[in-house]
Amino acid sequence: MPQPDELAQPEELSTLSKVSTPSALRRLHRGELPSDTVLLARYLIGKLLVHDVLDGRLSGRIVETEAYVSDDAASHAYRGLTTRNRSMFLERGHAYVYRIYGAWDCVNVSSEPPGTGAGVLLRALEPVQGVTVMQARRGTTRVLDLARGPGRLALAMQIDRREDGVDLCAGGPLWLGAGGAAAVVIGESVRIGITREAERRLRFYERANPFVSGPPRLRA
Repeated sequence: MPQPDELAQPEELSTLSKVSTPSALRRLHRGELPSDTVLLARYLIGKLLVHDVLDGRLSGRIVETEAYVSDDAASHAYRGLTTRNRSMFLERGHAYVYRIYGAWDCVNVSSEPPGTGAGVLLRALEPVQGVTVMQARRGTTRVLDLARGPGRLALAMQIDRREDGVDLCAGGPLWLGAGGAAAVVIGESVRIGITREAERRLRFYERANPFVSGPPRLRA
């Protein structure tokens, strides 16, 4: 059961009321996605991740990403194609879903031409639709924490390894969308939680957005 300090605060609900409306949503076409990992990581800020599930539509506005480029020692694709990372080598716009620590799934978007392994990690969402379903999945009513961090994001959006390889630009239930509020100011920083090439400034986020993850110094 959620503890009292996990209850949604009025300011959280106020923030939710300002995000995209369902009527504004449309699917992104692959041709709209930049064919460059860093450009795609920036482009996705303000776009939406949508998952149509049995309980209804879940959607969230992407407010934080990290780029994992083709020459990146921190990337799963750095040592070449494997069974686990094959989705990173698909044409841009496909989901790469992997599990960390044996417990949390993470959602990425493939980002280069076919055969080049690279991707954009989705680190945080600002919930738009299906908030009550997300709360049930996450076991908390605290809206700010529903999808703040890649593991929470996947759990809230009901995404797991079964979605690995899904085309996010096709007509399926998991897709990338646009519409509604666009990003105002995009910040960049070093990435979070890695040791290799940690100094590279390949993390992008909407400045001053309360749904962005990480320490305060990396959210301003």
